Amino acid sequence: MAGYTHIYVLISICLDGIGISGLLEAQSSTFRESTLVIPKLIGERAKRHEHSEKLYPEQRHSERLTYSIRIGDRDRTLHLEKNRDFLSADFVEYSHSLRGKLVERTPANHVHCHYHGYVEDDEDSLVALSTCAGLSGVIHVDEKSYGLKPVPQSRSSEHLLYTLDQSGSEPFVCGLSNTTAHTDPHPPHHLSLAVLLRRKRNLPQTRYVELVLVVDKLRYDFKKQNMTAVREEAVQLANLLDGYYKRLNVRVVLVGLTVFEEENPFSVDEGSAGDVLGRFVSWRRTVLLPKRRHDVGQLIVGRSGAYPNGVLGMAFVGTVCSVHNSGGINVFSGDDVAGFSTVLAHEMGHNLGMGHDGGGCSCDGQSGCIMAPSAGGAPLFSDCSGDDFQQLILGGRGGCLLNQPPPSDVVTVAVCGNAVLEEGEECDCGTPEECKSRCCDAATCRLTSGSVCAEGACCQDCQFRVAGSECRRSENQCDLPEFCSGSYAFCPGDYYLMDGLSCANGEAFCYEGRCQTYDYQCKQLFGPTATKADDRCFATFNIRGDKFGNCGYSGSEAIRCALENVMCGKIQCTNFDSDNQPVGVTIGTQNLGDGVVCKNADYNLGTDVLDPAYVNQGSVCAPGKVCLTQKCLNDSALIQDTSCNAGETCHGNGVCNNEANCHCNGGWAPPRCDRGGRGGSVDSGPAQIDHSLRDGLLIFFLLVVPLVVVIVLALLYVFRRDTLEPCLRAVHSKPSRSHDTQSQANGNLQRTTSPQQLAPTNPQPFPPYQSEASVSYDPWQNSELRNGDVAPAPAPASRQGPGVPRPIPPRQVQ
Repeated sequence: MAGYTHIYVLISICLDGIGISGLLEAQSSTFRESTLVIPKLIGERAKRHEHSEKLYPEQRHSERLTYSIRIGDRDRTLHLEKNRDFLSADFVEYSHSLRGKLVERTPANHVHCHYHGYVEDDEDSLVALSTCAGLSGVIHVDEKSYGLKPVPQSRSSEHLLYTLDQSGSEPFVCGLSNTTAHTDPHPPHHLSLAVLLRRKRNLPQTRYVELVLVVDKLRYDFKKQNMTAVREEAVQLANLLDGYYKRLNVRVVLVGLTVFEEENPFSVDEGSAGDVLGRFVSWRRTVLLPKRRHDVGQLIVGRSGAYPNGVLGMAFVGTVCSVHNSGGINVFSGDDVAGFSTVLAHEMGHNLGMGHDGGGCSCDGQSGCIMAPSAGGAPLFSDCSGDDFQQLILGGRGGCLLNQPPPSDVVTVAVCGNAVLEEGEECDCGTPEECKSRCCDAATCRLTSGSVCAEGACCQDCQFRVAGSECRRSENQCDLPEFCSGSYAFCPGDYYLMDGLSCANGEAFCYEGRCQTYDYQCKQLFGPTATKADDRCFATFNIRGDKFGNCGYSGSEAIRCALENVMCGKIQCTNFDSDNQPVGVTIGTQNLGDGVVCKNADYNLGTDVLDPAYVNQGSVCAPGKVCLTQKCLNDSALIQDTSCNAGETCHGNGVCNNEANCHCNGGWAPPRCDRGGRGGSVDSGPAQIDHSLRDGLLIFFLLVVPLVVVIVLALLYVFRRDTLEPCLRAVHSKPSRSHDTQSQANGNLQRTTSPQQLAPTNPQPFPPYQSEASVSYDPWQNSELRNGDVAPAPAPASRQGPGVPRPIPPRQVQ
């Protein structure tokens, strides 16, 4: 579903690059709290490591490793296992040519040397290391976080162990005002029963972030234009990110790397960090997304200093599934990959809906977590960050995170019991102690007998749900529902109407799956009673160029809106309670007379940060015009893809979705809605359940069979005199003759066992002639009875052959 609200916030973070000279003295001076250590490989693999020069590269990096390293005042044992779940099998690289095109290339077989693990005797520890060239990465143990990296040119395998909170020459400071740190405008006690049930259903499910890293020309030059070094750095960063997010039940999968080898396609130096971010997300939408579908794009900029106002990074908040704004920028001018990884995790956390930690937030007993406004060094997310991510999921803004990459797309050797579905496994529900699925055998990672699936929105009672079953409902009139295919356990991706289609009875436009009206945004910001203020409020406030009315910032100075753009600046609302707003938000109110009251808000997010109180993009600012980047432009600018037209492409029997494919109405079949079918699209699945077999059986048994029975009975009734009655007579005659024969054969026995019977006192007249079929009266027997004698047992009647006349009885004498 389109599940993301358009409350966009840009969060800035500041971190100066760390220059590593390659000499031990320089390294020690850079990290004020550092120690020289020599990691020791222990166990059977240590013997093989002594002869590692004779092995192939992949053989030198075993599936599991154990190291001993001195941390603090004691030796600690690190248990490592290859992390095979963070790199997509179809991972590709792109280089940007001088002509502005992306040139795709698939790297040669990648040597896998990236590990996750733990420290022995510390169940809360975290280890994410790479062994590609020495040991480098992050170790969190005893509530402290350390970075580890090899000392260049050391002949004795020396490594530098340093605390992460001391890894920079200047403190890590975020541009976001501390007064707005972690506020919850919707306390948990207001959650409805439906939301609580959704929380129970949604949160345990693993989410997957498909990440693309983009490296600019400056960073490429910093790495001496060595593509291998750039690639290894990107892969190492992805391994660290996956380790951090794993604790939130989120897996980070690197699906692509783009490097600007020749030139940057947009300026990374001109203007503010917000300007650069705007250029990046625009380039991502128009160039990168059509090449490689992904959830989040992060730009790594190699400039040597910060942007104006000390900003060294920026990202949109809660936009992970947005085509237009799911991205961030990060300045990285040093060599401290471990330290920079927490910065990158911080920015991506904003994309996933996480705000800054407040005073009551902690992680493993520490206050300096990943989302702290200033550096704390811990590579852990706080409980507050977990709550923020939970709200993003429950708000329906994380639909794109549900599509698990196919097992074939993950570079891995299957490990049964790690709760990750990998190549060769039918299911993986964790260890036998953890597994609660009756569909999956945890010991073998095979489906149980009779099961065809074990998890997913389209898996019910271990069976695929019927094709056409709805697995994700439509959230609003600009959103589209998704349906099960009948052959796959997971719901399709999230799809919505193409941007620029009309909604709200033709008064607004769809944009990123939402009908962008001013009333809708006012309710999102200020509560269910809020509505759009009078147009005079927009003209009055947005030409001022202050925090309550502007069309953006240039550095720290607010930009006055031109008269034609006033409807695209700060949104002006009314009819809401100004005293019941989130902490840190300043409300501006002005009465213009004639009952016109204007209210707006300043979220006090600091300079160079996009306030969520700006009018949403795609809102109608004038007849035939919409707001885009605080400007009122022709509405044709909304439609980015003209390859799909509902009237022509879909033959008037459907609509165009955000992939420029037809979503057909019921009764029409994709892809072009020009023939009969069940509706839906090639993306979201069939929109109706196929009941043809069931209906056919019902028609046969409830209509055809009864009709045949009625016809047969009617025919029997019509022809019963000619056919039915003789048949019934023949049936009745056979048991009568059999009964008489039986009686005559046993006549003597009756005389000896029964008392003598008296003849009737009144003789009966001689009966008329009866046919053979009627033998219930014998005149000869009656004659003997009139003389008072006991009737002898009659001899069995002889059957007359065909053509032999029947004897005529003697005439009775009068």
